[in-house]
Amino acid sequence: MSLGNSPEDERPFPDESQEARIPVGRALQQARIAAGLTVDDVSSATRVRLAIVHAIEADDFAPCGGAVYARGHIRTLARAVHLDPEPLVARYDAEHGGRPAPTPAAPLFEAERIRPERRGPNWTAAMVAAIVVVIGFVGFTAVKGGDSGSDSKSVADGAAPATSKAASPTPTRDKPADPTPEPTDSAIAAAPQDKVTVQVSAPDGRSWISAKDHNGRMLFDGLLDKGQSKTFQDSSKINLILGDAGAIQLYVNGKKIEDNFRPGAVERLTYTKGDPVAG
Repeated sequence: MSLGNSPEDERPFPDESQEARIPVGRALQQARIAAGLTVDDVSSATRVRLAIVHAIEADDFAPCGGAVYARGHIRTLARAVHLDPEPLVARYDAEHGGRPAPTPAAPLFEAERIRPERRGPNWTAAMVAAIVVVIGFVGFTAVKGGDSGSDSKSVADGAAPATSKAASPTPTRDKPADPTPEPTDSAIAAAPQDKVTVQVSAPDGRSWISAKDHNGRMLFDGLLDKGQSKTFQDSSKINLILGDAGAIQLYVNGKKIEDNFRPGAVERLTYTKGDPVAG
């Protein structure tokens, strides 16, 4: 009776060292394919350029721009294809000379321990400044004394000293310009018969008005305050828009318009030569 191993015991064990020897780029590529992702999908999800993803899967890390960036790309791509990034980073370090040793912190702060040398006061500069102050004071005193002597001499000779303050002129107020007088009713009545003349006045209120000539040229567009009036002339036609017709009084070609406009009503009127008939 044989006590040897059964056939099942003679099956080869999986070679874990062989799996560990899979290059980093090849491992990322296999995981991407297993996840059903394309290179474009991984590039879009990680914002790593398409050319760099292709190069890393081919184990070409030169386009990464250095070991630090290569480790960062490996971690980003590994997470995108559902792999643990740390074993891949460790494998990359083993294949590329290992992680560089950290820089000792002591030399970085060596400069902070250097104390500036204490210096004494700069007596030369202080002495120069004191001399300048003394010279300036002496010069000012001499000039001031000379001015006082001349003033005293002028008073002794009977000359009246000049006053220091000039007489302030009496402030004058600008007189407002007289407004251009509007034509009177008689002037409107005497208007030439070959033209259309329209006077718009606001005796009891104010209103916005607009006036255009027969060519559509704007003659006036604005607010007519209470008590104001405007007169317009044209060779053939005046077009009016009254914002508050109830506040407006009209004289056309020398005749008063007796239309009873309602307060707040907007009226569009057109007047021509001859008898004032609104168009």
